[in-house]
Amino acid sequence: MDKELHGIAAAPGIALGTSVWWRQVEVTVIKRSISASAVVAEIDRLTQAVQKAAEQIELLKEVTQTRLGKEEAAIFEAHLSFLSDPTYVGEMGNRIRNDLQNADYVCSQVTEEMALMLSSLPDEYLRARSADIQDVGHRLVLLLSGKQAFDPTLVKSGSVVVADELTPSDTIQLPEGIVAMVTKRGSKTGHAAIMARTLGIPMVVGLGEDLESVHDADVLIVNGSAGQLVVNPDANEQHIAMQAVAADKELKERAMAFANKPAMTKDGHRIQVFANIGGLKDVKKALAHGAEGVGLFRTEFLYLENIQWPTEDEQFTAYREVVEAFSGNPVVIRTLDIGGDKELPYTDFAKEENPFLGHRAIRFCLANKDIFKTQLRALLRASVYGDLWIMFPMIENVAEILAAKQLLSECRQELAQKNMAVKDDIKVGIMIEIPAAAVMADILAKYVDFMSIGTNDLTQYTLAADRGNELVAPLYDAVHPAVLRLIAQTCKAANDAGIVVGMCGELAGDATMTEVLLGLGLKELSMSASMVPAVKERLSYLKMQPAIEVAEAVLKLENPSVVKEYAAAHLTC
Repeated sequence: MDKELHGIAAAPGIALGTSVWWRQVEVTVIKRSISASAVVAEIDRLTQAVQKAAEQIELLKEVTQTRLGKEEAAIFEAHLSFLSDPTYVGEMGNRIRNDLQNADYVCSQVTEEMALMLSSLPDEYLRARSADIQDVGHRLVLLLSGKQAFDPTLVKSGSVVVADELTPSDTIQLPEGIVAMVTKRGSKTGHAAIMARTLGIPMVVGLGEDLESVHDADVLIVNGSAGQLVVNPDANEQHIAMQAVAADKELKERAMAFANKPAMTKDGHRIQVFANIGGLKDVKKALAHGAEGVGLFRTEFLYLENIQWPTEDEQFTAYREVVEAFSGNPVVIRTLDIGGDKELPYTDFAKEENPFLGHRAIRFCLANKDIFKTQLRALLRASVYGDLWIMFPMIENVAEILAAKQLLSECRQELAQKNMAVKDDIKVGIMIEIPAAAVMADILAKYVDFMSIGTNDLTQYTLAADRGNELVAPLYDAVHPAVLRLIAQTCKAANDAGIVVGMCGELAGDATMTEVLLGLGLKELSMSASMVPAVKERLSYLKMQPAIEVAEAVLKLENPSVVKEYAAAHLTC
């Protein structure tokens, strides 16, 4: 008899295959005291493990670059940086010397502490780095213990990989021919999920302990678009799944034909379709998939992949490179969204009980003006190399906008005094991700050039459902009528004010909701690069007036679970 499990949709697509468990080799780490005379030998043991780990990671980087490209291989640069980070490996050495403890125990403890810190970050994309440091730490502990990692040759072509959680190292070692991946834990913005999307492999994460009911060689249907897993389906279900796999492949191939076409509705309405990027590594993929600009450039990577506050010149170089790559098309750069519980190794932050509602983003920046102005000056300097837009996150009131714009004006004056060029007409906007901002959008619109709706945070704040919490995953629904009403309210306010209104959350890349979003009044949609072709294709079949009518009807629905069904049933293309 079949069994149906539900988790978080991490990489789209449908697959049918047989299960194989990917079990990470566990190591029991025992705390041992060492004598002062043994410290040198213990540190030498740690040093050798670090060197061996670096060799292994370099090899993984080469394999990844060959298989996926330079951009995807960049994740292993981050892994290598951990191995040279004084707050990580350096801290291990300090504890061996000062606490007289064995290297494997110290490695395990320091890794756990840093992973815990990273896992509590409000930004899901950044929170996913917890898995990266756990990956590095586990590799070091294995080397220190003399144990061998799981043998990837046990995974055969046609397999669905089942795991507690998959690290980037695990994912890239998986042989070609696997059809899907499913895990107990994980995030749709984790690097394993990002790799799965790049490889075109369906993935469902967050299935929880129910996944233990799956055994090796079970037949599985994985729906990475719906976050669904069917265990041991009957013959008819398998036949339907095989048809769906073939149809899904055909749809992806057809969508790619629209990648380099302008995003336009059937009746001639131009919509901008942009890509969200997390760093320089994402630029090539965004361009290859037809992104017409960048709707969200997360700048946090410059801070999290550094051992000190990045300088103005370092930031300027990164921003300039992205702006130039898009050849005059808009590049919306979000200012620093960090603070509260984001404990960078080179600074101290106050502990907060609820960092999601805490001292982060614009709140942190306005309280740390020197850090903020360093970034603003770098952005202003890069503006002359293309169409750079500046976006302030987590805005809640007018006073925050005015304070941020005042600092921007001060930075412009400081650069003028140094005879440094700055573009005159830089668009300045805000993210709408706090419900209060959506409610007050008509007021806020008077003070900015554009608004971009961040549906990830807007959804979790509106529904009081943590988007990274598997226990409340069924409650987190970006198409909840309450969320859609806030989106509609924001769009009306922006359109009435004559400013651009866009969306840069996950919802923007859901082609099944494109008609509704069009009808709500959005003029720009920004998403993961791989979703761009499908959204462009969907837009080419739509007409504006029918889309408005569908959106108006959806806003009147009472049950969140029927929104997508209604949108699909009334699709006008």
